[in-house]
Amino acid sequence: MAARPDGELDRDQLIAGLRRWRTRSGHLAEEKTRLLDENASWRAIAGAHEKRAATLEGRVVELEAELAAANEKIATLSKLCFGTKSEKRRTTTPPTGEEAGTSADDQRSEPASAGGERRRRGQQPGSPGHGRRDYADLETEEVVHDLSADERVCPICGAAYEPFGEEPSTQIDWQVRIVRIVHRRRRYRRACRCAGKGVVCAPAPGKAIAKGLLSTQFLARLLHEKYVLGRPLERICATLMAEGLDISKGTLTGALAAVSGLLAPLDAAIRDRNAKAAHLHIDETSWRVFEDLEGKANHRWWLWVFVAPETVVFHIDPTRSAKVLEDHLGVDISSGTLEAGRRLLISADFYTAYQSIAGVDGVETLWCFAHIRRYFVRAADAHKGLRSWCNAWLERFAALYRAHHGLRAGSPGSPERCAAEERFALALSEIDVVRQKEAADERLHLAARKVLSTLDHEWEGLARHASYPDADLDNNVSERHLRGPVVGRKNYYGSGAIWAAMLSARVWTITGTAKRAGCNPLAYLTAYLAACAEAGGRAPSGRALRRFFPWCAMSADLSSWRGPGP
Repeated sequence: MAARPDGELDRDQLIAGLRRWRTRSGHLAEEKTRLLDENASWRAIAGAHEKRAATLEGRVVELEAELAAANEKIATLSKLCFGTKSEKRRTTTPPTGEEAGTSADDQRSEPASAGGERRRRGQQPGSPGHGRRDYADLETEEVVHDLSADERVCPICGAAYEPFGEEPSTQIDWQVRIVRIVHRRRRYRRACRCAGKGVVCAPAPGKAIAKGLLSTQFLARLLHEKYVLGRPLERICATLMAEGLDISKGTLTGALAAVSGLLAPLDAAIRDRNAKAAHLHIDETSWRVFEDLEGKANHRWWLWVFVAPETVVFHIDPTRSAKVLEDHLGVDISSGTLEAGRRLLISADFYTAYQSIAGVDGVETLWCFAHIRRYFVRAADAHKGLRSWCNAWLERFAALYRAHHGLRAGSPGSPERCAAEERFALALSEIDVVRQKEAADERLHLAARKVLSTLDHEWEGLARHASYPDADLDNNVSERHLRGPVVGRKNYYGSGAIWAAMLSARVWTITGTAKRAGCNPLAYLTAYLAACAEAGGRAPSGRALRRFFPWCAMSADLSSWRGPGP
């Protein structure tokens, strides 16, 4: 910028320079604004990435949890499919001292052999045998074997041998006979001129099914084969064909449908008796009924079992809801009321239907220790690092079972009973203390914490066993009663119609109650159907029906139905 002679800047030049600086300042301001906008944009992008990263981290945590849950399920299902079918512990030395009173798992384990090793199955070396069985009660057929006339004389002098006793031996034969019984009813006509009937005829034989082809013994064996032994009708027909009887599956199905109504009164009486019991073991399993039901989207129904000291009831229902319990037990869960003056004790697992009935006044629930034990086993199967932790808990449960076994074995008031009560209280207290201590340990594995959370949630129903020392610690009684129907489910997949499902429940109810009374189910069914035949093809009633109630004093006839089990 040029200066004037007097040293002062030219005014125009100053203005021009000022304009240039203003222009440059504007450019710088625009650049600053642009940079600030760009910075804000980058910050927004960074914030979005941070938010996405946080979301992805949360998703990773969720997926890891899902993967852990899937691994647990895979481990559990793999063990069910490919693992051992029992949780029995196989020790190499026999228990001594207090260990002689073992848990439900231990007390059924096999005795050790003298050499310290045990076989996987069969009788163990050194264990006492059952001795020879006596088969004198079986129907006997004698066959005499003799020598020929030439063999009964001396080969030298020809003198006859004298009789000198016998050499007896026994065989058991298995004979299956299909017999066609022809009933010939004699008729007579009057040969005189007296008033009265002109023709008389012998009465017709009684039949359980009017005009039916099959005898009462055949019907009883058909029910026994299908529902007690779990054989599908196709195999029954094949067996009959092998014995010479060509009969269709439809004929057998029609006979079963006709028999269902005959069993209804006995079934209803058993259900009524069962519903009034003071203590019930309850469980349920899925059951297929292949008949479309309005409002039901699938064919999955549920088979319920109610086990009382004297009776067993099976019920097949479209739902698994608590309404089944309300209908059978006469309980109103919504109002929380039970029949006035009645007390009910229920042994079950932790299913929500049983949880809901636990809040009813007069109802006490005992949760199953075997179920909570399985949670620990499954956690250890899915996470090998929890094996020692699981074994410690299994030993605590075993100690509880041993104490409970000794408690039930001792007579009330005896020193042995008092000592067992102390051991039981101590074992239960140890479980309570350890569960609270481990639940507060934040370093514990997540899977272990989940199991302990379940134990804590159900502890009230588990600890209630201390108030009922004579009750089972588990619900295995009902699970064992479901075993037969589950075998049948594997063989014939369920029921083809609703009436068939109801018949299944009726037969299992009747035969289960008969077995609980020590009766042979086949003999029991045969006797009942014979009573139906005597009643003219109708179900017996009154005194004739009460004689089939195992809990009645007049059921002395049960002795004629006892015998070898199925």
